[in-house]
Amino acid sequence: MTASEIAPAEVDELYDRLNREAETVGYHLNPDTDFTRELVKGLITNQRRYGYWACPCRLASGVKADDLDIVCPCDYRDADLLEYGACYCALYVSGAALKGEKKIESIPERRPPPEERGQPEAKARIGGLTRVSLPVWRCRVCGYLCARDSPPEVCPICRGKQERFERFL
Repeated sequence: MTASEIAPAEVDELYDRLNREAETVGYHLNPDTDFTRELVKGLITNQRRYGYWACPCRLASGVKADDLDIVCPCDYRDADLLEYGACYCALYVSGAALKGEKKIESIPERRPPPEERGQPEAKARIGGLTRVSLPVWRCRVCGYLCARDSPPEVCPICRGKQERFERFL
């Protein structure tokens, strides 16, 4: 085996780690283990190539600061899970997709084109708070806060279901 080859044990170790971590906080890896293991190989390859887990289905620049939005888990994962039942590369799937209630299909790219990435947003100050571009959701069970279009399927802290979230800001 050459230095660039990835040992099956290395894939197994990372696959098991990702699966354990995902399930602990309410996420799920794609149940197609052969497909998922190939994505894990891609993460390992990108870790070796760039020094970080760039999404295996996107073209990384090799500059971490420019690729932070596509470091796995990427910034687009949760929105893709809610809308399509899987993230862009389909490493993560929703509970409905895991149960076979939702078919995983092609997911359109949410990542903005390079010329639009990192554009500073105008920030207005209101009563000491910075205006946020997304609603903030609060878990009524544990108080976990997240800023995104909609609340997560499961709270990563207490595992409360999506309906346990309320709009906070």
